[in-house]
Amino acid sequence: MHHLTALEAFVVVVDTGSFTAAAAELGVSKSHVSKLVSGLEDMLGVRLLHRTTRRLSLSDVGRAFYERCARALEEITDAEQAVTEASDSPRGTLRVSVPLSFGTRYIAPLVSEFVAQYPHLRVEMDFSDRRVHLIDEGFDLVVRIGSLEDSSHIARRIAPTRGYLVASPGYLAARGVPQSPRDLKDHDCILYALSSSGPTWSFTTPDGGRTAVRVHGRVTMNNGDGIVAAASAGLGIARLPDFLVADALADGRVVALLRDHLDGDRAIWAVYPHTRHLATRVRRFVDFLVERLGDDCPWMRDANEAIEQADAPSTGDG
Repeated sequence: MHHLTALEAFVVVVDTGSFTAAAAELGVSKSHVSKLVSGLEDMLGVRLLHRTTRRLSLSDVGRAFYERCARALEEITDAEQAVTEASDSPRGTLRVSVPLSFGTRYIAPLVSEFVAQYPHLRVEMDFSDRRVHLIDEGFDLVVRIGSLEDSSHIARRIAPTRGYLVASPGYLAARGVPQSPRDLKDHDCILYALSSSGPTWSFTTPDGGRTAVRVHGRVTMNNGDGIVAAASAGLGIARLPDFLVADALADGRVVALLRDHLDGDRAIWAVYPHTRHLATRVRRFVDFLVERLGDDCPWMRDANEAIEQADAPSTGDG
């Protein structure tokens, strides 16, 4: 138990950034926390923390040790919850990584509702379009969109999403409307810097097969909202998911192209580690997202309504 206490003290010092803050969180004296961490270093025979008068920082071995200890302590907490049937009261810290634009639009507004239900739970949310490493970076859960590459984790479908090829009316008036995927070779396309397929866009063919077109353009961005703005400004043709482009379709800033050649519904996934006892906080948060978003998601409705309105015949007197 003393060993576990020292491990917990070390993790809390790193999490809070100081011995003083760690002591306050643990309800002990600063000197006691310092003694626990120093004793741990002596036992291991390594320096875990670099201490100066201004700040603390992890050594290289300390960083690796911290990541393992933090996960181990979380597992212990989860085991205690499972044994004591504490599923009705999730505790601890839930660390979640979500895509920047989707997360800020649709997940961040739900967090206050979720944490209000569980007073003993903390949520740390990372907004990033890069593909984070679930285990190495210490996340309990990541939200991913589209295809999944790592089958070693568990993935649960949160909601559907559909991709659109779009451009502004001004761009199309100047450059023409592509009639088939191969026509894209003659157009400026706005590229997504973090795409796993690079400048190659995949499409369906009339016979049910697939074709790939290598596109090009003068503008590359690493954020979907930026691409929406660039397409709306007439900088080229963009490939975007419905949750990003629905508003631009609805107000006519962009129009949808080659709709018969685009993939069917894709999905937004919650991905979490494959463990024997899933942490209560993870299970509850995933259930919450499925309940609040789910198949009747607002972005798909908005995009479909925008397309239907654009396809409707004019009722003007002209």
